[in-house]
Amino acid sequence: MRSFLVTDEVRDYAVGHGSWQPDEVVAQLRADTQALGPDLADMQVGDDQGQLLTMLARLVDARRAVEVGTFTGYSSLCIARGLAEGGSLLCCDVNADWTAIGARAWERAGVRDRIDLRIAPALQTLSTLPDEPHLDLIFIDADKGGYVDYWEQLVPRTRPGGLLLADNVLWSGEIVDGAITTANATALRAFNDRVAADRRVDVVVLPAFDGLTIARKR
Repeated sequence: MRSFLVTDEVRDYAVGHGSWQPDEVVAQLRADTQALGPDLADMQVGDDQGQLLTMLARLVDARRAVEVGTFTGYSSLCIARGLAEGGSLLCCDVNADWTAIGARAWERAGVRDRIDLRIAPALQTLSTLPDEPHLDLIFIDADKGGYVDYWEQLVPRTRPGGLLLADNVLWSGEIVDGAITTANATALRAFNDRVAADRRVDVVVLPAFDGLTIARKR
């Protein structure tokens, strides 16, 4: 069994050998997010996952991206930095205070003009998008009960070869314990089953971060 404990030191080593290093903008964003308190700050993606988001955006030459669940804007910053020339990222969230922290970071990073932030229920925002498949990259990291609905809105709008990502799909390992029937665990099991059975996409689930689904539109 090829596995080991991923300590902070191992994670820092991995990040340190990546192409996109956390800079002063990221450091300030992390500090601003930590000020919200440890329980909320833990919702922010790590530097390793941020590097992956930038890489995936570049791999698909993303010009049109959508993020559902922005929080304080670190994941969106990483996606925006990976967009192709002239690319744009639509961010869907309902919390103006948290996303304001992100907007300041996007401004400092020089990517604010690439990001269209909509403060409204995500399904309301997604329903206004053109129906044709035009999206290159999707990142879902919001309320777990909404994952299936977001998926159904976004898969038809993703172009062939485009990527759909969903975060937290292993839920700290609780996903495999049937005795755990919390709302989030139950919703994520339903989502994972739906994605695995979806013939419109090819799927892998990474047992990294908190579980990351990577689906490629056929």
